[in-house]
Amino acid sequence: MQLTNRSNRILLPVRVWFVYLSLVIALGLDYIPTSRIPGIPDWVALVLAFWCIREPRVIGMGAGFVLGVLIDIGQGAAMGQHALAYVVLAWFAGELSRRIMWFPALLQALHVLPMLLIAQALMVAVRMVAGNEFPGWWYFISSFTGVLLWWPLTYLLLLPQFQPVERDENRPI
Repeated sequence: MQLTNRSNRILLPVRVWFVYLSLVIALGLDYIPTSRIPGIPDWVALVLAFWCIREPRVIGMGAGFVLGVLIDIGQGAAMGQHALAYVVLAWFAGELSRRIMWFPALLQALHVLPMLLIAQALMVAVRMVAGNEFPGWWYFISSFTGVLLWWPLTYLLLLPQFQPVERDENRPI
């Protein structure tokens, strides 16, 4: 059974400015106040995991820490809650990147699910140590929503790398 049609196209090298731009857009999406709605994915965690898997030499734990502190400040969360979770997520993604890249996008999503769940569990643990209540099991549904969005996100973030190096006016693509 074939899960996906693999492309024979060779991707162009990723541009570092595009990686940072996608992380800034994800940061902006996480700043939208939708924390009361269950199932909204953690956009920064998804994009950070994607780039740590795809480009572990460009994005890593340092970016996870900085993004986590920015999310903590922007959402008024317990300081270090997201920073710790994103650093652990970036470490797992970087360590497993070579293994995960062997799989098609749908199976990559199954590898990303435990990483997202661990990151959320760390956030809940820090929140509970700070004195808050357990948010309920619905809090973890956003990891599953993120896994459902993994394939479209992969396609969207790799789209700039599919452009041909040579432009040919006679070729429609």
